[in-house]
Amino acid sequence: MRKILFLPILVMWQSHVFSQNAAETPKTPLKIIVFGAHPDDCDLGAGGVASIYSSMGHKVKFVSLTNGDAGHQDIGGGELAKRRLNETKEVAKRLGIEYDVLDNHDGELFPTLENRLAVIRKIREWNADVVIAPRTNDYHPDHRNTGVVVQDASYLVIVPNILSSVPPLVKNPVFLYFRDRFQRPNPFRPDIAIDITAAITKKVDALDAHVSQFYEWLPWTSQDLANVPKGLEERKNWLMAATEKRSSITPEIKVTVEKWYGKEQAEKIKFVEVFEITEYGKQPSPEEIRRLFPMLPKEN
Repeated sequence: MRKILFLPILVMWQSHVFSQNAAETPKTPLKIIVFGAHPDDCDLGAGGVASIYSSMGHKVKFVSLTNGDAGHQDIGGGELAKRRLNETKEVAKRLGIEYDVLDNHDGELFPTLENRLAVIRKIREWNADVVIAPRTNDYHPDHRNTGVVVQDASYLVIVPNILSSVPPLVKNPVFLYFRDRFQRPNPFRPDIAIDITAAITKKVDALDAHVSQFYEWLPWTSQDLANVPKGLEERKNWLMAATEKRSSITPEIKVTVEKWYGKEQAEKIKFVEVFEITEYGKQPSPEEIRRLFPMLPKEN
């Protein structure tokens, strides 16, 4: 009876390609680490991909470089930091990942040597294959400085005499940027697009754990707080609509989707998470990208 009840749930959010690739537990799991400025940033940029990696048996860690203690209209300081930490713990349970939060103040993040070494430590200890972070052009200084800190760490993770207390990586990871909307000084380039159509419900479930952000603070900043639904299901549906819009496929991104999935499969894809390959770290071949993103079809 349990197997009969479980099967429809599994099928609902697994795509055809994803099911094929997830059939076997990997002998050597990939290690993915994602950096954001605030608790919820990683979830927005890579929550769908993280859920797919996790379900395939790979390892994902989210890291917030600040504790988020300024991001609310009514509470702040230690009270808010504790609330946001608890929200990340719930996300970790829902996605099957690890979630770390560094104790820097929200709105006060700088690309200091201390923060650079903290990021180097996280990448080395995780033995990361892929590192994902925001770009350095963004409206929020914490986002920009997170991008700078990760960029500054990207080469140094393999240098033995930097942070010599932690063994250096023997290989440089692939470093990627999150998707963003900013055009100056240069727009985001969609190098890799991952189908999250079947995983978007899982992503929204993770975002839903950040109650203080998606149902309180962010609607307040956009003067939309009065329109947030009160019921739990209604709120999730409201959040789903916003997430679908954020994950939509532009004409430029469609070209990338077709590159990785082929035109026929691309027509079935509704929602994606997209990443730009940075100039720092390892420069992967198409074959290497397919290895690092095993949810991609082997051929198209």
